[in-house]
Amino acid sequence: MIVAGEASGDLHGADLAREILARDPACDLFGIAGEKMRAAGVRALVKMEEIHGLGLLELAATIGRTAKVFLRLRRIIHREPPDLVILIDYAEFNLILSGVAKRAGVKVLFYITPQVWAWRRGRVKKISDRAERMAVVLPFEKEIFARGGDRVSFVGHPLLDRVAAAAPRAETLARHGLPSGARLLALLPGSRRAEVRFMLPAFAKAARTLARGHGLVPVLALAPTVRADSIAAESGADLSGIRIIEGDTYSIIAASEVALVTSGTATLETALLGCPMVIAYKASGLTYILGKMLVTGVDFIGMPNILAGHKIVPELIQGAMTSANLVRAAEPLLSEAIHRETVAALAGLRERLGAPGAAARVAAIALEICA
Repeated sequence: MIVAGEASGDLHGADLAREILARDPACDLFGIAGEKMRAAGVRALVKMEEIHGLGLLELAATIGRTAKVFLRLRRIIHREPPDLVILIDYAEFNLILSGVAKRAGVKVLFYITPQVWAWRRGRVKKISDRAERMAVVLPFEKEIFARGGDRVSFVGHPLLDRVAAAAPRAETLARHGLPSGARLLALLPGSRRAEVRFMLPAFAKAARTLARGHGLVPVLALAPTVRADSIAAESGADLSGIRIIEGDTYSIIAASEVALVTSGTATLETALLGCPMVIAYKASGLTYILGKMLVTGVDFIGMPNILAGHKIVPELIQGAMTSANLVRAAEPLLSEAIHRETVAALAGLRERLGAPGAAARVAAIALEICA
């Protein structure tokens, strides 16, 4: 059984599924799966899209369906126990499901462990006690889960195998009908509708100001989960003067001078592509207040800054996330000296993320457990 509940989990779950099936085509992989996992051979008991939500308030629309899905998986674990349950991030859901599996005597492999180092550190013990193995993707997580001993493996970050521009800068500009000398400003407002609704209006307004003042061409690089034909209406953003591009996000980021990025996986992807960025985040008031109460032990929200241990790119959170502040934070990154310094700092992060081949290493662990 494989369970993923977010877009990034679907991506990494798909890579893992392909590696498992390449080694043992007879494996029956099933669970909660997004489009990519389904294409890779995971039998979806539930489509990930049916339970996808954001934040404490925004989850209200899907919480009933999510509860039903949880009960269904619990019944399967008790009545038709799988040889292994692989849990990919999706913190609250998978933490509770790990307890169900443990009590039923079913082995658990955590891949991309919940970020308990940022919230509820007391759950480190629960995860360690419930897991047969833990495959962690950030170097400092092995120390955090030290109580797991040899059961914890740092497998490297799976994005190392995925994040690369599809074409050089000149070819990317030509493909999208942009002038050869265009200086791009990438907008990455998130992969979920609620994120886009909170982030895009300020991103778009800031982009027009930066375009006028610095000769930039704003480009909105859409996540696969966001539709170009409805994004303006759903977000309420004024997208005049902004190019919308689908299906070529990595190339656009790599070709950009600077990016405005919603906190999440995209910040690490942008870092690996060497693009200076402003990291921003905004949610509903109640979600933010409750989140702030839960998140402790970290000084930053963006993974590039967390990995570096100090601020290498600006962060703007909640009330500070305004179009004016986005402009003020982005402008220094356009100066030659600071731009060069930031690119060098981002390049240094790659070395901390281990070696490519994470999915292959996790597949080997999974099959070893099942042997």
